[in-house]
Amino acid sequence: MSEQPQQPSQPPGYGYPNQGPGAAGPYGYPQGGHQQPPGGYQAPGYQQAPGYYAGDPGAPYGYDPYGRPYSDKSKIVAGVLQLFLGGFGIGRFYTGSVGIGLAQLFTCGGLGFWALIDGIMYLVSNDRTDDQGRILRG
Repeated sequence: MSEQPQQPSQPPGYGYPNQGPGAAGPYGYPQGGHQQPPGGYQAPGYQQAPGYYAGDPGAPYGYDPYGRPYSDKSKIVAGVLQLFLGGFGIGRFYTGSVGIGLAQLFTCGGLGFWALIDGIMYLVSNDRTDDQGRILRG
């Protein structure tokens, strides 16, 4: 009876058997799987679509259609906090505006008027930012 030859432990095209990954092949070149260039491949002249998340640590939630990074804070949460607890400046503290939050705290939200208008502006505006200058998510 003929015995079947031993099958290599690695799939074909990934170096020679009994060599670790990245070991040199017969011509001195490293053998191994397909290596992605750092940051991924991008064809020349290609631009990513607006709002596409590219893994930028400066924009943890992606970009808006104008290319501005989104914040990790929500404008809806900030607006509701400002409407109900604006006399204490809670909506401003939530977005990181500590100075304005303290001013609202000491003036009771501008006797309620400042807090009411500020809360409405958070809910209807699309260009409110957090303390790092990132656009609040909707």
